[in-house]
Amino acid sequence: MAFELRVHNRHGNRIDPVPFLVSVGLAFMLTMSFGPIYGLSYGLALSTSLALSAVAFCGLVAVAYAQFVRSAPPLDAGPLPPGPRFERLLYAALGIGVALVGLTVPLL
Repeated sequence: MAFELRVHNRHGNRIDPVPFLVSVGLAFMLTMSFGPIYGLSYGLALSTSLALSAVAFCGLVAVAYAQFVRSAPPLDAGPLPPGPRFERLLYAALGIGVALVGLTVPLL
């Protein structure tokens, strides 16, 4: 018996859960690797740093759920036109670039 994850958008249509799962995995990796280090460098206790990282992770999961699950078009809707796809890709690349630059800035 194969495991099948059934995820539905707000209209009740089944969607592909892979983009959501990948983004949640990346969010976990980034928040739990950078968050405690930054918290400790600002003088917070380890437990507080981990708790704040977990809160940030939960916020990112909520945003990813809203973007990739709730507002997702159904699989049979066909591909998006190239204009909006490129615009979403551009915004995602800019957001990731800003986040990475912000994480690499030395702490003062």
